[in-house]
Amino acid sequence: MSVKFLPRLIQLLSLTVVACCGCQSMSHKQQQKLIDARRHSGMGFQKIHNGSWEDAEELFAQALDKSENDERAHWGLAESYWNRGKTTLSVEHMEQAVRLSAGDPKMVQRLGRMYLDIGRLEDAKSHSLWALESERDSAEAWALYGDCLHAAADNSDPDHPALQPALAAYHRALALQPDYPKVQQTTAEIYLKQQRYDRVLATLDRLHDTHGVDAASARVDLLRGIALKQEGRTDDAKASFLRAIVKDRSDPDPLIELASLELKEGRVEQARSALEQAAEIAPKLFIDGFLVAEFQKEEQRIATESNSNEGRQKR
Repeated sequence: MSVKFLPRLIQLLSLTVVACCGCQSMSHKQQQKLIDARRHSGMGFQKIHNGSWEDAEELFAQALDKSENDERAHWGLAESYWNRGKTTLSVEHMEQAVRLSAGDPKMVQRLGRMYLDIGRLEDAKSHSLWALESERDSAEAWALYGDCLHAAADNSDPDHPALQPALAAYHRALALQPDYPKVQQTTAEIYLKQQRYDRVLATLDRLHDTHGVDAASARVDLLRGIALKQEGRTDDAKASFLRAIVKDRSDPDPLIELASLELKEGRVEQARSALEQAAEIAPKLFIDGFLVAEFQKEEQRIATESNSNEGRQKR
């Protein structure tokens, strides 16, 4: 090599070394920022666990200030916004979390649940299937898939073709996680729609056995009461409706069901009292007069039968 080229070669080598050192330094800084961001994210999720949503949101925002590539910070901020009802922002951050995590199944499933809750049914369904591709043993993903199918079914049609696949998905979820109250309740709703009252009772009795009667939701007691009524177990049905009434004073349905049972047994005053309470809770249900008319018709039938019986006894 010519001597006159040696200084130029040394200069080029020096520039290359400096550039490489600069890249390594930049990479190290980015790594450190990501580490700091994830530390803040971890603290943010701890705040969520403790119910401190405002503190959590601030920590997730600080995490993203340090690094936009922290998928957990996007997830946490999505949950914080969701908690405040900011669904659009929430979904945007959850989409970022899914992208940065390269499709982490739990994040995919959570995004699918958000899509379902805001009415983006097809997106929800595609994300439930995406989650199941990675985690076939995820009870949550099967439950989401079942919810998507159930949402697609016409609530007034017990023979809708989507209901059986929905039940199959729920059964897969329950096989993986037998203690799953939300899925058990929804499964019972479908059985009730199909008039499979024995299956309603079997499903909800298992929930009662696991959690106890008092811990079950008011809706569970209502569904169980309706099934018991259809099975002719009147006293048990009444007990279920009364539990539902105590647990949720804002729902008129158990009061209406109770009024119906009381009236059939000729307990007119008790039936009227239950119906009046229902009217106070939900006056709109009584605007068209249909429920009141049905009540009065049944009341008149009972009065007629009573008068007829008295006439026969006098003779």
